[in-house]
Order: sequence, then C-alpha cells, then structure tokens
Amino acid sequence: MNGDQMHALVERLYPICRSITGDGVRRTLEIVGEHLPLTVTEVPTGTEVLDWNVPKEWNIRDAYVKDLSGRRVIDFQESNLHVVGYSVPVSGTYTLEELRPRLHTLPDQPDLVPYRTSYYVETWGFCLSQNALDALGEGPYEVLIDSTLEDGSLTVAEHVVPGRLPDEVVISCHVCHPSLANDNLAGVAVAVALALKLKEPRYTYRFLFMPGTIGAITWLARNRERVHLIAAGLTLACAGDPGSLTYKRSRRGDAEIDQAVEQVLEDRPHRVLDFSPYGYDERQFCSPGFNLPFGGLTRTPYAGYPEYHTSGDNPGFVTPEAMEDTLDVLTQVVGVLEGNRTYVNLSPYGEPQLGRRGLYGSLGGRSDTKQAQMAMLWVLNLSDGEHSLLDIARRSELPFAAVERAAHALLDAGLVREKA
Repeated sequence: MNGDQMHALVERLYPICRSITGDGVRRTLEIVGEHLPLTVTEVPTGTEVLDWNVPKEWNIRDAYVKDLSGRRVIDFQESNLHVVGYSVPVSGTYTLEELRPRLHTLPDQPDLVPYRTSYYVETWGFCLSQNALDALGEGPYEVLIDSTLEDGSLTVAEHVVPGRLPDEVVISCHVCHPSLANDNLAGVAVAVALALKLKEPRYTYRFLFMPGTIGAITWLARNRERVHLIAAGLTLACAGDPGSLTYKRSRRGDAEIDQAVEQVLEDRPHRVLDFSPYGYDERQFCSPGFNLPFGGLTRTPYAGYPEYHTSGDNPGFVTPEAMEDTLDVLTQVVGVLEGNRTYVNLSPYGEPQLGRRGLYGSLGGRSDTKQAQMAMLWVLNLSDGEHSLLDIARRSELPFAAVERAAHALLDAGLVREKA
C-alpha cells in the first residue's frame, strides 16, 4: 500500500461518525477488514474492566438546528463534528439565548468547527464556527438530535501476523474520533500498510484497532495473563501531517523499542520526548502495574498543531508523502527489532585475525569499507553476551544495518555465536 492508497483509505473513512462505541466504529472496522482479516470482539455495556466499566453504546442518525425558514443553520449531515459526541436525544424549540451554553466554538480560529465530546456525563450540544455563531439571529430555532444512548457494547478489533516467536510487537491505533483525518485515520491507514508488508517475521505482530482510553483499558483487562509476551509496542497517531516525526519514550525510557526508534530517527529531523502520563494509549500500557515497553510515534504530537481536534484536520491536511515517511520509519524500526540479536565472541582474548579468514578481503573496493571494518571490530569487542547489536550500534554510532551485516559475517566465519 503506497501513499496514495493510504490517503484514499483516509478519505473513505473520513465521513463516518465514530465514537468510543457504536455503529460508526463497526463500519470503520468493516472497511479496515477489507484489507486485513480482523478478529472483532464486542464487550457488553457494564462489563468491569480494571477500574472502569464499559459505557452505554451511542449511535446517531441525524441532528440539526433549523431557523424559522426551515434552513439548517447547524447540520450534522454536513459534518459530524457539528454534534457534541455522546449527545443524548433532544427535540424542542429554543431561543439563541437558551442555546448559547450548548454551542461550542473556537473564537481564536473563527472559521473552524471544534471537536467536543461528553462520554461519561449525559448532556447534549452542538459545535460550529465562531463566524457561523456570529451570523445567527435570536431565533427561535427548531432543535433535533436523533440519537440513542443505551446498553450495547464496545468494539475492539485485532489483526495478528504470526511469527516464529510467541513474543509480540504490538501496534495500537484508536478508532474513536469522527471526521479527524490526522488524529486517528492516518494512523489507521499506516498501520494497515505496515501489516500488509510483514512476511514471515521473527516476532508475532499484533495490530489493535480500538477506541482510545476505554478500548486500551478493556483490552488490557481481558489480556492480563498474556501481556508478558509484549516485547515492544507503539501507539500510532497523527501519522500524516507535514511535521517531522516525534517519538515519546516508554515509561522505562531505555526499552528496546525506545532504542530502536531513536536509532532509526537519528539521521532525519525528529524530536524525542520523555514519557509523561498524558497523551495517547501508551499511558495505559505504561501504567505502573503493567509497565510495558510501549512508546508513542506521531508526526506533530498530541495537540501540537492548530488543526488538532477541529474541522481543519481534514483529508487535505494529511499527505501521501507524510504517511509514506511514517511507514518507512516503522518499517525500519521493524527491521531493527527483527534483526537485533545478542552474540558471544568465540575468540575473546585479543583481536582475532580477520585477514586470514577472508573478512578484510571481502570488503575490498566497497565504498563503506572503513565503516564495515569498524563494525566488525565493535561487534567483536562488545559481543560478550550482554550487549545486543542495537546496543553496539548505539555505542559505536554506526548504522544498525552495518552492525548487523558485520555480525552475520562474523557468524559465518565462526567467530561469534548467538546467545541462547
């Protein structure tokens, strides 16, 4: 799946009204399921999940505010951002003064419609641009929100690429936001593309498509007995904006996933942030009871761009090139995780003679001869059963690929063995 195909998937998913539960999530997963086989789980309302309970299910069919002429001055059919998420059903007539406390705008961005939601307090409201609000008369206005909030279920989907090892690399992205292209849909599209690229990997790769916060909490509650298998994890969001890449470290700060991502990002513009218990679902996986090796990858991070959680976060804001760049980084990270091994030097007393084993000669004429020689020396010196290839690449400041090639050459020459 290339950048144009990822962007086309974003465009297709964009109009769907998603929330933390409901048919919008299911429809989103049906479309994702056209690309990847998914295991879909429905968890009933009221189910205890860690310190939470699965909420009621919310669905909406229509919503509007009509003026006296019958014109929809606020129209859910025009944009699903116009309704506060999880709004309870409403039907009535209101003056503008009565409506004002329930109308949400962005005075500093008067052309944009904000995204607002109220998952756990039963209320209702509308979102509109400040310019649209300023143009409204005193009313009265006919108001309708045709929604349901009732017992149902929360929907979580998984795609698994089996590996040679039971240990897992988990990629998690959220599917709970309505028409916001970068915030969640670009991450979904890049995750789909990454899953399609994986062929007979060493690790098992698990892709999670679920609502933010409550979805991760629900998944963790239902998988407590097997989270020890997670060797590395990433939350993926904001994957298609024009900004440079940003990595947020795991709570551990020095996990293999932290080192792998930072190694890949080294040669391109990027930022690295220390862990904080705020942001996307890495904070659930990194909660102290689990403390999993889970980082977060975005381009511009959470709330870091003016279009964040507004109607400005539309398909025109994300680009095929940015999504391809995010996918390229993830592919390289997977390559590091797949190739990382720990070796033991079988000739550790003094430097072994590489020339008579043909190792120096095999490098002759290569443009990277010096780098390849240094990689061999570093691998030999640090292959003490304690340092992985990733450790060696970080310490030597050499590309991981060069260190991995050197290790393979030394392994073929019988100078190192893989640590059991």
